[in-house]
Amino acid sequence: MIMGSSWWKVAAVVIAVAGCLLPVGADEHDHTYTDREEVVLWMNTVGPYHNRQETYKYFSLPFCAGSKKTISHYHETLGEALQGVELEFSGLDIKFKEEVMQMTYCEIEMDKAKQDAFVYAIKNHYWYQMYIDDLPIWGIVGEADENGEEHYLWTYKKLEIGYNGNRIVDVNLTSEGKVKLMSNTRIAMSYSVKWKKSDVKFEDRFDKYLDPSFFQHRIHWFSIFNSFMMVIFLVGLVSMILMRTLRKDYARYSKEEEMDDMDRDLGDEYGWKQVHGDVFRPSSHPLIFSSLIGSGCQIFSVSFIVIIVAMVEDLYTERGSMLSTAIFVYAATSPVNGYFGGSLYAKQGGRRWIKQMFIGALMIPSMVCGTAFFINFIAIYYHASRAIPFGTMVAVCCICFFVILPLNLVGTILGRNLSGQPNFPCRVNAVPRPIPEKKWFMEPAVIVCLGGILPFGSIFIEMYFIFTSFWAYKIYYVYGFMMLVLVILCIVTVCVTIVCTYFLLNAEDYRWQWTSFLSAASTAVYVYMYSFYYYFFKTKMYGLFQTSFYFGYMAVFSTALGIMCGAVGYMGTSAFVRKIYTNVKID
Repeated sequence: MIMGSSWWKVAAVVIAVAGCLLPVGADEHDHTYTDREEVVLWMNTVGPYHNRQETYKYFSLPFCAGSKKTISHYHETLGEALQGVELEFSGLDIKFKEEVMQMTYCEIEMDKAKQDAFVYAIKNHYWYQMYIDDLPIWGIVGEADENGEEHYLWTYKKLEIGYNGNRIVDVNLTSEGKVKLMSNTRIAMSYSVKWKKSDVKFEDRFDKYLDPSFFQHRIHWFSIFNSFMMVIFLVGLVSMILMRTLRKDYARYSKEEEMDDMDRDLGDEYGWKQVHGDVFRPSSHPLIFSSLIGSGCQIFSVSFIVIIVAMVEDLYTERGSMLSTAIFVYAATSPVNGYFGGSLYAKQGGRRWIKQMFIGALMIPSMVCGTAFFINFIAIYYHASRAIPFGTMVAVCCICFFVILPLNLVGTILGRNLSGQPNFPCRVNAVPRPIPEKKWFMEPAVIVCLGGILPFGSIFIEMYFIFTSFWAYKIYYVYGFMMLVLVILCIVTVCVTIVCTYFLLNAEDYRWQWTSFLSAASTAVYVYMYSFYYYFFKTKMYGLFQTSFYFGYMAVFSTALGIMCGAVGYMGTSAFVRKIYTNVKID
């Protein structure tokens, strides 16, 4: 079933698969006009102000369109389709630099059903969104009187468009013409267009939509400084503790080498050296483990690249460009997944490498598509614009099977052949060493629960700004902060997992692979718990659709973050474990 999309739009979305494999540019035209050239006013969506994701087609309310029926162009990107952008032509005849005095463009025959629809929209604070030359415009449907008994519809759209040379740099909408809603009446809808010169540069035209006072507030700077100080303190503490402790361990083990067998048997036999024959034993469920590590490395690569591109290209200025770029980068970095997952699986003696490749390649896409498919049913039930068209689903499946899988196969083959041979510094014993009893706080389950606290503490302030940008009416543009927070998160995660792993090995428990991964991944649990707090105390969201949308995609975000943190923690810990066991003398 194709919701809100004709077959020619579906074809455009399928063609967008090829567009996703190219750098993202302007999605409508080159943003330059000649005098009296057509300027298109797109009607996008309408929906309740407090439920930003619950949007419907503009003409799902009984608005009427202008008399103009045809336009010269239409383009839709894959990112727009996935985000529920439903551009529909307004029918208003607007030409570059040609002013239009107030004129009626259509009339609404107001019957009881239409009146009820508008009253419902006004009671729920419905706003609508429009676009002119990719610049968003917001307006309110109507308002009620002080007693909430009478409802009024805004009927006059007063557009004021600023231009600099042959480019549009500013758009403002003023809603006027308040008319009381009554059945069996005719309500005339009118508009006017005024053009004015502006000194705003084309490159700076989105600055009016940004909120520097929110994103560059002192608490934002303070949180970054606080996280940075935490990194310095944690790295210094880890370095000092481990260097001093390991120096003593090396000295003790060197001394034991000089003892005879009787003295060594009577000596103090404990510590991380005692598990040297088991520390490089393959992890339990190596196929799943290596797939998670490969996926985590790919997510980290995607995050790093997309943030850099966003810092350079200002992706927030183009509809759907952030999502389109993320899809393109994810597909292009599939060899990273195959390389790290395939090489780790080969090192651990895995033989079903084709199955591992398929699981590693489709793990994240299946999770995302499964969640989107579930939410899509709810969106279809609500007739919301968030319902993903069938053509878009076909496009995403084509990317998964014809781009991601082949590239992942290439990465897997390279990983198995270039770094798939076990080269551990210690032999692995044929029989696993029994794990001695230890104190409760040294158990892997406790370490996993506590491991994510410090990484979450280093990012939770930035989480607030990211959540506010996605779930409220803010445009996130401080990607330099996000890059810094990503670096801080990785450093803190590696430091914490190294400490946790050292304590675990010192307790002669060699099950460090899953412990290091899960202790770092537990950061995602705290992020998801924080999302509950944000939903109930920082938003005014309501309803089944918005609730399922919020918690469904927050679960996807948290899971992806956890897999990334787990992979980063494991990779750092693996280097540490290899280093300490390389420097000891082992018979």
